[in-house]
Amino acid sequence: MAFGVLLALLFVASSILGGETATFTITNNCPYTIWPATLTSGGGAISSSGFALASHASNALTSPASWSGRIWARAFCNDAGTSCATGDCGNLQCSAGGAPPATLIEFTLNGDGGKDFYDVSLVDGFNLPVTVSPKGGGCSQTSCPVDINAACPNDLALKNQGGATIGCKSACLAFNQPQYCCTGAYNSPGTCKPTNYSQFFKGKCPQAYSYAFDDKTSTFTCPTGSDYVVTFCP
Repeated sequence: MAFGVLLALLFVASSILGGETATFTITNNCPYTIWPATLTSGGGAISSSGFALASHASNALTSPASWSGRIWARAFCNDAGTSCATGDCGNLQCSAGGAPPATLIEFTLNGDGGKDFYDVSLVDGFNLPVTVSPKGGGCSQTSCPVDINAACPNDLALKNQGGATIGCKSACLAFNQPQYCCTGAYNSPGTCKPTNYSQFFKGKCPQAYSYAFDDKTSTFTCPTGSDYVVTFCP
């Protein structure tokens, strides 16, 4: 058997067995170290669930082609990355989601119709600006590129000991009311509508989810097999 034919057969076999991967390049443009984290909800494990990332550094993560989960960044952590002021999961490697408020990037790779689905979500509030850029394929970028903390209403603000706002809570987190959390009688697109608080987030970041049923302007797709660059403080 010709060597080139053998390689082609091996490639097809690896694809059938789930050998394809996607790459997420995580870049930190913030002027300080952050601690990116991942949490897998399906499709097999990603190559890292937490690490330190110095200012202006990047790190490439690999995942199965059918991975689903979330990426976020922790900020203002101790040197070990085991305790953080925002997005904390209790360990350097995260086995649970980050404590809100935290800006989330959500992915479902190889979903319906052979497409990747991705979004930036502020449903759990905001801690850092972010941009998600597919590599190639003419797919759309999505982002929340502005510092919402700078304009966060006082009743949503998470402040450090010095009084600086380091996170902006969602109304659900701040008030735990069904109309803000889309729970109970409000658990449907027809009953859970935008509020003044969700519209504040939407006005700052029109592409991002501002509440649970904010689907029409906030979910993006790309052909399966794409790679992505996730940039904090773009």
